[in-house]
Order: sequence, then structure tokens, then C-alpha cells
Amino acid sequence: MKIAVVGSYGAGLTMRVPRAPSAGETVSGGTFDPGPGGKGSNQAVAAARLGAEVALLTAVGDDDFGRAARELWHAEGVGAEHVVTALAPTMVGFILVEPSGENRIAIAPGALDELDAAAVERFRAEIAAADILVVSMEIPEEAVAATLRTGRETGTRTLLNPAPARPLPEECWPLIDVITPNQTEAPVLLGLEEDHGLDDEDLVRALRERTGGIAVLTRGGQGALVAEESGVTSVPPHPPTAVVDTTGAGDSFTAALAVALAEGLPAARAAAFAAVAGAHTVSVAGVIPALPTRDQLDARIGRTS
Repeated sequence: MKIAVVGSYGAGLTMRVPRAPSAGETVSGGTFDPGPGGKGSNQAVAAARLGAEVALLTAVGDDDFGRAARELWHAEGVGAEHVVTALAPTMVGFILVEPSGENRIAIAPGALDELDAAAVERFRAEIAAADILVVSMEIPEEAVAATLRTGRETGTRTLLNPAPARPLPEECWPLIDVITPNQTEAPVLLGLEEDHGLDDEDLVRALRERTGGIAVLTRGGQGALVAEESGVTSVPPHPPTAVVDTTGAGDSFTAALAVALAEGLPAARAAAFAAVAGAHTVSVAGVIPALPTRDQLDARIGRTS
């Protein structure tokens, strides 16, 4: 089972605060915890922990953050031979986490702005060899479009995790086999106004119609909706033991969904498996420590079956 991931790496500089500050306000009493992040890297590590053979394309700087990233990928068994060393610094994300587990994130892309179509072309063989190609959108639009196009040209199934959400070029929609937005991202992708009036089932159906493939709408504590040609299936949430930190939950869900689809599970069952991964992740502080192994997921499933 092989998965190719094209996405971001960034150093996550996390501060846990008593509450998020208002504009112009300073809040004291926080604790600081730096660590690796970025949606592409998180998804690659998560998929590797679930048993996939993973190849990653991203860009990092020639700095301490970039060297730490390569050490992480080596330790986790993620193939990083094609990762670009850019002139700009490695991406940095500043993350504020409240006691409820909710987070606020600001990002300086840095090296990721240098990830382009030429880098994707050098990654073509890895894409062609994969069962699933996972793409996220913390990288330039040029790289997203080139990746989806290469997936279609090589016959590899494509999965777009459209975060952070922005309107997609029309050329990209028919290149997507599986798309996985949350409730906030879906209207942005579809170019809808805030008062669009559509419910979740309307949104997931509209997304499926745009791609012609499968749309999975994640809904946090409400589970997920899966839209296929045969109709819409509701996937119930898998309750976490506690909500400690929601950072990385979407990446964990995406990786587990990709692994399950690569193993041949139907979309709704794959989404149910992914929901277990997301529930595990929100119950553990930090991103990398929270990404589950296959044994951890199997144990969690066993406790609730």
C-alpha cells in the first residue's frame, strides 16, 4: 500500500493559553511547546504510522527547522528524497490553544512559496507508483493544480484535503476523486456567500457534483457525511475520551481515510475508520504525539465494538 503526499511542512510554535487574547490585549500564564507541523508532513507521518509506504513532497529551508523535519521523516519511515530545500526559511505556524482544545493558527509560508510545478514533475514517478495521492492547500495553487493533473495523467486516485480553503480553479474540479472539506471550508470552495442557506447535505451533494467523485464533509462532533453517486451516507462520530487539543485532527482523519481507501474499503467505512483516528488525535496534546498507530486505532475500535 503506497501513498504519495504533496503538502506543507512547518514548525509549529504552540502556546497554551488561559484564553485567546482580544485585539491589542496581552494574556499571561501560557506554556510554550515547539514542534513539527504542516498539513502535508502530518498526513505523511500519520499514514506511515498506520502502515502505509509513504513518499512526501514539500519544501523546507536550509535551517534548524528544516533539518529537524528531515530527522522526523527518517525516524517515522517517510520517504523524503524529493523534498525541496528552498532559499526561504522553513514555514512557521504560531498556534494558540485554549483550555477547551480549540485553536487559532497564523502561518508564515516561507519555503513553501518555492514549491512549484517543476518540483511536482520530479515527483511524478512517486505519484504514479502510489495507490492514493493526497494533496492539501498550504502550498501554492500552481503546485496543487500540477499535483492533481499529474495524478490524473498517471492514473493515481487523488484525494484533496482543501485546507486552508480557497476557491479552486475550474480546471482542478474534474481532477479530484475524493475531496474532504469541513463545514467551514465547503462554502468557500463552492464560492458561496455567508447566507447561502444550504444545509450540510446540500453542501456535500454540491461538492460531489463538482468533482464527479466522492465528497466527505467532516462535521466535528456530528461525524461526517459521505456523498457518492449512489447517495449520501451519514457517518456517526466516534466519541473521544476527552478533547485536549484539536490541532492535527483533520490531518489524522485525512491520512486514515487515505489508508482505508488504499486498502479497498468503501468510502463510508473508510470515513468511519478515519473518524476513530480523529477522535484519538483530539484526546492527546500536540500534533505528532497525537497521531495514532494502527495498534492504537485497533484497540480503540475494539473497546467500542
